[in-house]
Amino acid sequence: MSRQAIYELIAECVGTFLLVLFGVGSVHVAVLTGELTGLGQVAIVWGLGVGLAIYATAAISGAHLNPAVTVAIATFRGFPWLKAPLYVFAQVLGAVLAAALLYALFHAFIADFESALGLVRGEPGSQRSAMMYGEYFPNPAIVGVDGPAFALVSHPQAMLAEGLGTALLVFFIFALTDAHNRNAPTPRGVAFPIGLTVTAIVCLLAVLTQAGLNPARDFGPRLFAYFAGWGPIAIPGPRNGFFTVYVLSPIIGGVLGAGAYQWLLRPHLTRTAPETSPS
Repeated sequence: MSRQAIYELIAECVGTFLLVLFGVGSVHVAVLTGELTGLGQVAIVWGLGVGLAIYATAAISGAHLNPAVTVAIATFRGFPWLKAPLYVFAQVLGAVLAAALLYALFHAFIADFESALGLVRGEPGSQRSAMMYGEYFPNPAIVGVDGPAFALVSHPQAMLAEGLGTALLVFFIFALTDAHNRNAPTPRGVAFPIGLTVTAIVCLLAVLTQAGLNPARDFGPRLFAYFAGWGPIAIPGPRNGFFTVYVLSPIIGGVLGAGAYQWLLRPHLTRTAPETSPS
């Protein structure tokens, strides 16, 4: 492995660490203290975290920070497939490390929260605290964790929501980073528009699935939660949907969103825009 490749993997790990630290950290604050109220405030912190992580790492690795993005870029923009698993590993590692740090910071708050609600970690209902790490459908804090709550969002609905959300995210990433798109920001200005895309999608879909949109963001913290005592509530989860909803659907959705941009819009840009180097 070349030195440059190692630097890229470090950047992906650090960038995903930062993304999860800010985003999942905002969920900790919202759940445990109520100081971030409503989806909007949490979504804004998520968007800021994504933007800052991109600014910090894009010059080194391209700031994929998301396996669904890596797969989409490998499919349509020539990213080497042999590097994709290494990027994904680095992203998941960064997410695990951020989850561990957040647990070190907030573990006493979590214990108090569980005690106040009578939650037994790892037992049904403890997704009310596990949701700070992995994600659940519907959103436990908003909709609940009982049978009537589950009936509001079925497994196929949750897969559709995560697939759609990731498709929108990757669609706009491709649009915002396409050198043929004359309305796209400069490379230096792309980070926060992507972050705002995340903010908008979270506001739309988080009530249904918590709006993961990123297999590393979900699986890394979920894996940590499994070993931190949540066990089967973390993996496979109370509805056995963590892989299909939060890993498989985002990857499929990301490829479809990228394909929609590449097939529906980009051919027309290449006919009308001045010739530039391909993105």
